[in-house]
Amino acid sequence: MKTNRLNVRSIINFESQHGIGMMRWEVLKKIMMSEMLENKIEFQSGVSRLDLFLSHKKWSMRGLITVLTFVSLALGLALEATAQQSYAFTIARVKYDGGGDWYGDPESLPELLSFVRRETLVDVAPREEVVELSNDNLYSYPYVYLTGHGNVRWTSTQALRLRRYLERGGFLHIDDNYGLDVHIRRELKKVFPELELVELPFDHAIYHSAFQFPNGLPKVHEHDGKPPQGFALMDENDRVMVFYTYESDLGDGWEPQSVHEKPASLREASLQMGTNILVYAMTH
Repeated sequence: MKTNRLNVRSIINFESQHGIGMMRWEVLKKIMMSEMLENKIEFQSGVSRLDLFLSHKKWSMRGLITVLTFVSLALGLALEATAQQSYAFTIARVKYDGGGDWYGDPESLPELLSFVRRETLVDVAPREEVVELSNDNLYSYPYVYLTGHGNVRWTSTQALRLRRYLERGGFLHIDDNYGLDVHIRRELKKVFPELELVELPFDHAIYHSAFQFPNGLPKVHEHDGKPPQGFALMDENDRVMVFYTYESDLGDGWEPQSVHEKPASLREASLQMGTNILVYAMTH
């Protein structure tokens, strides 16, 4: 197992990440620096290195107590950090009424998020939350995702809340899983009656934010033999607030290989396009 060296920079990082009181760390750092200089030993992390500390004959009683205290504290912090690991942001799946399967392709988002975390520096949580438009925590998610095969119904209150969310910088990705089109177009008119969905040109930033898609969306699943299209509702500054992927079915491509048995190259393209959408949402 690889052992990480524990130096003063590591201590400062512990302090900044875990909110430990400044005075406590200042005292601890001074004592540890003193002991390191006196004993000419590099501190190393992990319980597996405790034998090195205990077996070293030059440790003073103060030094031994310091080491045991620090190891105990560090392990406690590590356990707490593991239990309450934080990320830069979390995305959410929209739960809606009307009878459509808002929960469709249940493993699609975790698979996409795993790909994003592996292939980019985007620090997104590895699993999505579920949010209803009537819930106050809608504003906690900079990107929300909606999919399904059937009917969608938003109340006038939900439509107004979605409008406010989008106008204040939020982003909605709608992925038609087939059969969603007529319903989602009707509901979007409740949100922005003055706006029309427009097809984005292939040179738009959303097709080039992380990976290059010079021909637009990949065609993941065949339905009616139509080409995939990317539609958008944009604000007055031409920022995409809603991106609607139609006749593409990206979510099917994000699902594990064993679910839909898509070619590996097509699944890779689906994940890359999903990454583009998320990166665009977080940078515009």
